[in-house]
Amino acid sequence: MDNSDAELRTKVKTMIVQCARLKIQPAELKDDWPLFDREKGLGLDSIDVLELVVNVEKTFGVQIPDRETGQKVLQSVNTIVEHLKASGKSS
Repeated sequence: MDNSDAELRTKVKTMIVQCARLKIQPAELKDDWPLFDREKGLGLDSIDVLELVVNVEKTFGVQIPDRETGQKVLQSVNTIVEHLKASGKSS
């Protein structure tokens, strides 16, 4: 993992913590935690999904055009970072 990758992960984690108003530090958010799984992950809800979609677009200029894409992309920090990198964003 290079430096820009780590920087991108930090930005994504900060955005998730702010959007979902989580009471943890961005650094505490694990890269592979399921964002919407109440048992094993953060247990975010549909309002959080909307916030994340809007903020991914605003912060990184990358769209999540439909529900199907959103379900794939918004699984974890890893999947969001992969989507951003695939869309040409590196930081």
